[in-house]
Amino acid sequence: SIYEMFGNECCLSTGEVIKVIGFKVNKLIASICENNEVSRFSAKVELPLNFPGLYKVVADKTPYVSIEEITRKVSIGPTRFGHPCFYSPEDIKLANLTIKHGEQITFNSVEEVNGTIAVNCGVVRNNQSHSFTLPLSQEGKFYECEDDQIYTLKEIAEWKIPKCRNRIVKLSNTLHMWDSFNPLPENFDGCLILTPVYEVQAVMKFRKDIVHILSDLDVEVKDITDCYDISSFLQPLSLEDVFERTSKEFPMVAEIMEGPSGSQKPYNLLYTGKEIIIYKKYQATRVLASEIRSDSPKRHFLIPMSYKGKFKRRPREFPTAYDLEIARNEKEQLHVVATKAFDSPHKELFSVSVGDQFLVQQCQTSEVLYEGRKKLIDVLACEQILSDTYKKVLLPMYMEGGFVEVIHDKKQYQLSEICKEFRLPFNVKVSVRDLSVEEDVLAAVPGLQFEEEITDSYLLISSASSPVESWEIPVYRLNMSVHLLGKDVQTVVPPVTKTTVEEISEEQYYMVRRYENQTLHPPPRPPKKPT
Repeated sequence: SIYEMFGNECCLSTGEVIKVIGFKVNKLIASICENNEVSRFSAKVELPLNFPGLYKVVADKTPYVSIEEITRKVSIGPTRFGHPCFYSPEDIKLANLTIKHGEQITFNSVEEVNGTIAVNCGVVRNNQSHSFTLPLSQEGKFYECEDDQIYTLKEIAEWKIPKCRNRIVKLSNTLHMWDSFNPLPENFDGCLILTPVYEVQAVMKFRKDIVHILSDLDVEVKDITDCYDISSFLQPLSLEDVFERTSKEFPMVAEIMEGPSGSQKPYNLLYTGKEIIIYKKYQATRVLASEIRSDSPKRHFLIPMSYKGKFKRRPREFPTAYDLEIARNEKEQLHVVATKAFDSPHKELFSVSVGDQFLVQQCQTSEVLYEGRKKLIDVLACEQILSDTYKKVLLPMYMEGGFVEVIHDKKQYQLSEICKEFRLPFNVKVSVRDLSVEEDVLAAVPGLQFEEEITDSYLLISSASSPVESWEIPVYRLNMSVHLLGKDVQTVVPPVTKTTVEEISEEQYYMVRRYENQTLHPPPRPPKKPT
């Protein structure tokens, strides 16, 4: 049998031994969903995994009947996607803990405990986490919990579609237009039923790449696992698999079995068959930055602290007086110009006209007369700049106006200085490009907003044949498979690390912000008008 996939022709000869290493969703068949059923008027459409948009997963109403069924059908793993949550309509009595009915159970990992396979689980009570294990033999009804996270289609295909089940999703956010014909109705914002179409991932005896075989290929196979030495096959590892290795196992030499797509360096150097040295794994800090522009789509970047360019400040915009208080800095006085008029309902507070200039002082409380009664509200003390003097004024913190910063600071800053001296978000433009790289992608951007510092997982790698420079590659944003070679690493100390500014897609931008902010509390809302 001969077939072609992704432009690669593959011949499956009679007697060929294939080691199946995994199953992967190749594409999705979508139907418009009404009342958890396929709409009578809906045609089935094919959606590629890179189809744009962010989606919420609708909890499956069909229960699982045992823990063993959950482990067979649901993805449970070490990554941030692999922690599904379930609840039981009945109490579950364990040796030292009773799981109450309706209580959310998080499934963290599957491990062998005292010779028995079990699932490590957790529940949160009064902000405290309680860990326990559930054996695969545990029976009952287990329902999916509601999931308030948002996902790309690719993430849903990889982690959120149980085996032998469909998945209902609700469109949460359309990020940008689909370049080709959009198969969904115009302005669609409803639910879809997704049916996965799988492909088989396999390795063959005399090939060093991963073979992709569509699951509907008409070929007969026989299971010979029990009578064949499978150690003679290559063992592909994803970057996540490599990252899970202990630190003692680094450095290591690997050969790329499937390289990433992209023309940006170093991704264009990571092609199938190339040997690389993986020196170490670690967490590294990046500054998440977005292009300043009124129209969309904006470009987004992850900038390493090793970036050697310099920045000049650009004016920030503030929609409310509350935002002025957040941005206030003890080191310098915040000078702003009003871009929107505001008529104060209280005579004790100042009414703002377009063009008024203020020096922001501090937050305080003030008494105002409201419907015949005195009321204490939060206000922002400022000095209005007049032609020859300053006038002390109070602005209500709830004031919805508009202000633009006046910049007096002409200094050029390194990235680390900005992160140390100022509170993000912070607006800048590149004043001196990074001369250590061939092309500084940030230099061509007219303005950038530094949004937040994030921490992410990286591997430090170099070419094995000519290790003259090393690169940091992201573990969770790069699709790449390698197999380890039993070679000794000649250069234990990594060569100089090249700075790489990573440009990320809009979907990746939302994912980065989502995971970074999971552990953070949302900022307090601006005060409301007194009632």
